[in-house]
Amino acid sequence: MSHDMLLTGQILGFERTPFGGGDPNDAARLAEAVLIRGGKIAALGRAADLRAEAPEAAQVDMGDALICAGFVDAHVHYPQTAMIASWGKRLRDWLETYTFPEELRFGDPAYAREIASRYFDLTLANGTTTCVSYCTIHPGSVTAFFEAAQARGVRAVAGKTCMDRNAPPDLCDTAQSGYDDSKALIGAWHGVDRLSYAITPRFSPTSTRDQLAALGALWAEHPDCLMQTHLSEQTDEVAWVKSLYPEAHDYLDTYEAHGLLGARGLYGHAIHLEPRERDRLREVGAALVHCPTSNTFIGSGLFDMAARMAEGQRVGLATDTGGGSSFCMLRTMAAAYEIGQLTGTALHPAQLLWLATAGSAEALHMSGQIGNIAPGMEADLVALDLASTPAIAQRSARADDIWEALFPTIMMGDDRAVKQVWIAGRPA
Repeated sequence: MSHDMLLTGQILGFERTPFGGGDPNDAARLAEAVLIRGGKIAALGRAADLRAEAPEAAQVDMGDALICAGFVDAHVHYPQTAMIASWGKRLRDWLETYTFPEELRFGDPAYAREIASRYFDLTLANGTTTCVSYCTIHPGSVTAFFEAAQARGVRAVAGKTCMDRNAPPDLCDTAQSGYDDSKALIGAWHGVDRLSYAITPRFSPTSTRDQLAALGALWAEHPDCLMQTHLSEQTDEVAWVKSLYPEAHDYLDTYEAHGLLGARGLYGHAIHLEPRERDRLREVGAALVHCPTSNTFIGSGLFDMAARMAEGQRVGLATDTGGGSSFCMLRTMAAAYEIGQLTGTALHPAQLLWLATAGSAEALHMSGQIGNIAPGMEADLVALDLASTPAIAQRSARADDIWEALFPTIMMGDDRAVKQVWIAGRPA
């Protein structure tokens, strides 16, 4: 029996980045159909041609829905799912008032499993097919997340958050236990099915030099792992880091001095960077992760996407739930557009969609597997209804091209726009 599927609709595949100069309108092409074989993209093209090539394939007609790669969310905190949209705090107060009390609950494996399951239900409903999550200091929080991901067949990345100071005693590990726990979790999960491990110091203020050095050593031992942390999210946080690490050149140097700067590093936020930091991040090929709804919600500042792209940085896009105020990458693209306007550059719809798919996949060093519809890629796909509400429908009806048709869904769309999600070619 054939497990091939022929999916028809408006199939969008990027042929190049829409940021690299040239007209963003021409960065992608549309096909009538995509053939999926063994969970991967086999071919794109005219529906009649692909039907002839695979007459046995099950045919799924999505009408005029736009079918693109599933969204890739490059920085989330799944343990903050239940406390999303908590009122009115800056970063340090946010952590102390909301985050740390909630993360303490993840010492209970049953609670961790409940929230992990809820998190994936919410994100899949919004068309997100891969995420990169911080867990809590409890190894069981990582196990819960990976088990939930594994049960759904999704490609996912996560790591145990390590903190050994400036946090409640029950949320602190030590330099040694952070290293040992992380090493054991790498052994248990990294490379199993579609799962990958990210070594995860929360950020320099909650780790001692010894802990950062221990995690730097662990990364050197497992260089194929990703490493995720936070960088220059708020100006008062940057000042705090300066007071804690007076010997450092700047915030980034607190990581680099301990072996935590590299190409497979994911640096969340990265808003208030010094020129030296920008140069070093670009030189090593590290990824900056833009979290626009979080940056506005917690009042962190405006990430200058156009400037970062022009200087050659690698950039991903993320919800940063629960500091970010939405589980939806459409809403996140809309916020990125708004911040682009406030920093003087209107991001093209092609650029926004690329950031939420191929750009984030590139940040994760997974651009050969996810983030685009092209032969050989894993068939993680989302079908978007470009007329999901009356307000969106009346605007998209006037569109002259696919980008003009998509843009109202980016700006006003939510989970109602998500008609169907496929994970490795199977309906989610």
